Amino acid sequence: MQKKSNRWFIWVFVVVAVVALVGFSFGSIFDSLLSSRPSPSPTVPTPGTTPTPPVVSDIEKKNLQDLENGYLQILEKEPDNPDALRGLAEARSQMIKIGLKTEKDLLDPLEKLVELNPEQTQYQVLLAQTLQKTGKRESAAQTYRSILATEPGNMDALQGFVNLLVEQQRPSAATELLQTTLKNAPQANQVKPNSINESAVQLLLGQVYATQRQFDQAVGVYDKLIAKDPNDFRPVFAKAILLREQGKTKEADILFNSAEKLAPGQYKDQIKAAAQKPNATPETSSSSQSPSASPQPSPSSTPGTPE
Repeated sequence: MQKKSNRWFIWVFVVVAVVALVGFSFGSIFDSLLSSRPSPSPTVPTPGTTPTPPVVSDIEKKNLQDLENGYLQILEKEPDNPDALRGLAEARSQMIKIGLKTEKDLLDPLEKLVELNPEQTQYQVLLAQTLQKTGKRESAAQTYRSILATEPGNMDALQGFVNLLVEQQRPSAATELLQTTLKNAPQANQVKPNSINESAVQLLLGQVYATQRQFDQAVGVYDKLIAKDPNDFRPVFAKAILLREQGKTKEADILFNSAEKLAPGQYKDQIKAAAQKPNATPETSSSSQSPSASPQPSPSSTPGTPE
């Protein structure tokens, strides 16, 4: 069970990494949207590690608690105050990172922000992700569907919904969603240019195949993307991780090197760190021939992964 959980984490890592240049992680969207700061470069967790809450002083904790209480006092008098709602959500987001709050504490301000800003799909994405992490998966699915009904190429919604479907042991539904998106992409892009990034959707499709250990299909997707754009590091990187998962370390190392050379500077260290991870275990290599093996979800703070 532990090895299956580790494999699941590896492939969640892959999809966060390879889609990084298309959409930001939920965390960076959240920070930039709520605080009106430019969104930073997305961070990618290292496979096999568990994020540790940062150590903060009692004074910093008290400052966050006072900030939260201040926003709550404003909202008692002005329940629709958008600045106070965003401030409360941001304060609680910071408190979650240091273990003072849980994701459930984000639901109220996010639901209110969605209600007040129905045109802001970013808030809907954040709400869906929070619902997903708190175990309210059907509500999360409904929210993702609502977003994709109007923005079928919203990569954050697609990524979250795909991960949710795979965790629910519904990989066929995830595959159908992505294939339908790709089928409709040419027409959608004629109506609204670049509304669906086909390469990013194909990367997600490859990830679904990989989670189901359908390696031939996944490699086929990555090879087509590499042929389409030899300068795109993402399918090269994804294929490298996939090959190492199969125990094909020499081929994987070549691709890791290629991905590092092709990648923008902010991703090189992450690729290098991934390349230095231990090789696939014999058990992993031998079981890679079984497409029916379904990895089980493992709780983590990775964006799009419910607890």
